[in-house]
Amino acid sequence: MAPLIALLAGSLGARLAGLLGVDALDGWQPALRIGLALMFLLTGYAHFAPSHRRDLIAMVPPALPRAALLVTATGVLELAGAVGLLVPASARWTAAGLALLMVAMFPANVHAARHGLTLAGRPATPLGIRTAEQVLFVGAALLVLLLPG
Repeated sequence: MAPLIALLAGSLGARLAGLLGVDALDGWQPALRIGLALMFLLTGYAHFAPSHRRDLIAMVPPALPRAALLVTATGVLELAGAVGLLVPASARWTAAGLALLMVAMFPANVHAARHGLTLAGRPATPLGIRTAEQVLFVGAALLVLLLPG
């Protein structure tokens, strides 16, 4: 739920700032870049936070090797993506890469939901809700790619 809140609050707050005269945020594409950057800062940090890391490693489907390394690598990519979204020259390519990354990581969410895993002591998001969130997250990244900046 926290990533969804970060995306929505960040995007709406940035869009409001654009409407109030902050030229760099005047439009939905820059506002979505801010919201996604906040979301990926949050989720990227979770890959290293003691309260989340063990659970994220457990979410990696067993067929994939070196789960801890995968969690570290995806965390680094999410944090780098958050920065890349804030640089107008790289934002579109970064958004495309993050959309692909989210699709690649989705099986971990499926695994967590189907096997009753937890994240920071809370049950994994049910698969139907997590799928809807994933569609929204990927859609926001694709909008950054496609909307005029």
